[in-house]
Amino acid sequence: MYICVPLYRKCPVIKPKIRHFKTDNVRDLLGFPCEITARCMLGNVVTNSGKMVDMQPPPFRTVDDFLLCSGRFSVPDVRNLERWNNRIINNLLYYQSNYFVSAVAFLVIVGYFQPLQLILGATVVVLLFLGFVWAAENKAVVRRFRRNHPSLCLAAILGSSYLLLSVLGGVAVFLFGIAFPILMILIHASVRLRSLKNKLENKLESIGLKRTPMGLLLEALGQEQEAGS
Repeated sequence: MYICVPLYRKCPVIKPKIRHFKTDNVRDLLGFPCEITARCMLGNVVTNSGKMVDMQPPPFRTVDDFLLCSGRFSVPDVRNLERWNNRIINNLLYYQSNYFVSAVAFLVIVGYFQPLQLILGATVVVLLFLGFVWAAENKAVVRRFRRNHPSLCLAAILGSSYLLLSVLGGVAVFLFGIAFPILMILIHASVRLRSLKNKLENKLESIGLKRTPMGLLLEALGQEQEAGS
């Protein structure tokens, strides 16, 4: 069989090109003319788009940076929707650990009083979200709509969850345990002005030098090209 192996500049002795080897045993690849370690070959996972995947959850930002005096806040310019959207996306990437902890805190409080309804609500939201992602990946019309109208897509998912839970029960838990935290996160991401560190770290995300959970979530909503802009 033929095996096509891409060689990257991460190996200093190899020029970036594609080499073809005829072999029936993958271990034969260790017999390259030059010394290539397994880490050099397999240390990075490359996606179909050519970006190296290195999952790195960002650190928890300080309260001073997240909420208090060092943070700069401003009402977004609603006349410039593209700039507003970029601010939200980049803040979601930069403060994602803080947002995650805040959302979990709401879930723990609500789940303490209504655990079964919270599980039901979370299950409904996750299933609808996965169904939407599947439709976007397989239907060109849905994919274009997702790319051009991410806010409407999120609203449609939450609205469908609300309607379904109004039949199954658990609307109050959905509103306070899921919808309210999402609303607070989006408000903070809308009014928080970006710092230089914020822009630099998000640029690493946009060019593929690192990947984060929020980055993958934004990709599912068709917003990966906006990160870092």
